[in-house]
Amino acid sequence: MENREPFCNAVCVDFSQCASANLTNVDRTATYVGFEIITQIYISCLSRKYSAGGTCMSMARLDGKTVLITGANTGIGKETALDLAIRGARVIMACRDVEKGEEAAASIRRIYCKANVEVRELDLADTSSIRAFVQRLLREVDHLHILINNAGVMMCPYVKTIDGFEMQLGVNHLGHFLLTYLLIGLLKRSAPARIVVVSSLAHNVGWIRFHDLLSQGSYNSGLAYCQSKLANLLFARELARRLKGSSVTVNSVHPGLVRSDLVRHSTIMSLLFSLFSLFLKSPRDGAQTSIYCAVAEELHSLTGKHFSDCAPASVAPRTARKLWDASSELLGIVWDH
Repeated sequence: MENREPFCNAVCVDFSQCASANLTNVDRTATYVGFEIITQIYISCLSRKYSAGGTCMSMARLDGKTVLITGANTGIGKETALDLAIRGARVIMACRDVEKGEEAAASIRRIYCKANVEVRELDLADTSSIRAFVQRLLREVDHLHILINNAGVMMCPYVKTIDGFEMQLGVNHLGHFLLTYLLIGLLKRSAPARIVVVSSLAHNVGWIRFHDLLSQGSYNSGLAYCQSKLANLLFARELARRLKGSSVTVNSVHPGLVRSDLVRHSTIMSLLFSLFSLFLKSPRDGAQTSIYCAVAEELHSLTGKHFSDCAPASVAPRTARKLWDASSELLGIVWDH
C-alpha cells in the first residue's frame, strides 16, 4: 500500500508570501495544509493508486478484554468502538457529550446486537473531570487491556480549558497525558496491554514552542493544532521508552485524511474537504490503523513506532523528554511509574 508523503520541511514556509495578503495567519496555515492535501490527491489520481488506505486484516478476538476509547461518539472513534465490540470486547466509550455518546452506542447495538458498549462522561478539557472519570472507572473495572487516546479538537479559535491551558494542547495532549498517567497502573496489572495514540500527518508541520507552549504570547490555530499532534507522537515515543519491558506497548497512528466535522472551525479546510470529499477516507477507513495497532497479533511486542495505513511510517528523530517534563509540570504530577 502506498504511504502518504509527509509535509517535508513545512516549518520553513514563509506565510507572508501567500497569494492573498488579506488572509489571516490562521487561514494562511490552513491554505498551506490544504495545498498539501490537494497535491496528495492530485498525485494519487494521476497514478490511479488512490484507495481507502490500509485495512486491518487481523481476525483477532477480544473476548474478555476491556477497551477504553476517548471521543468514541463520532468519526473514527465510533468506528473503532464498533469494530472492537464485534470482536467481543467490552468497550467503554469516553465522551464529553454523554447524550451523543448514548446515541452512538445505540447505533452500534443496532448494527451488532451483542455489542457490549458503555458510555462514560469524560471532558479532556477539565482535569477534575479526568480524575473523576478514572476514579469511577477503577471502581468498575478490574482490567484495562487497550487504551485508545482518540479524541481531539482541530483549529479552534483561541480558548482555554478549565485549567487555563490552550484548548488544542490541553485536550489533544495534556488531557490524554493525565488520563494515561492515572490509568497506567491498571494497564500494567492487565498486561499484556496496548496504548494507541492518534496523532496526525500534521505532526510534520509542527514544532514544540517551549517559549510559549500555551500560546499566551501569540496564537495561530493551525500551528497550535500541529504542535498538539506532534506532542501526541512525542508522548507516545517517550512513554514507550519508559514502559519498555512492562508488556504494555505504546504506538502512535496517522488515520489519514478522513471526512469528518473536525475541520469545522476553518472555512478554507472545510471548503477543501468538501471539494475533495470523494478522495478522503470514510471514518471506517480512517479507523483501520487504530484497530490494527490495537489487535494485530504481530504487534504484540512492538512499541514506540508510528503507523499509517496499517504499516510502519517514518518520522523525523526528535527528543521527547523536554516535553514530557514540561507536561508533567503543567499538570502538577510526578510520573515515576
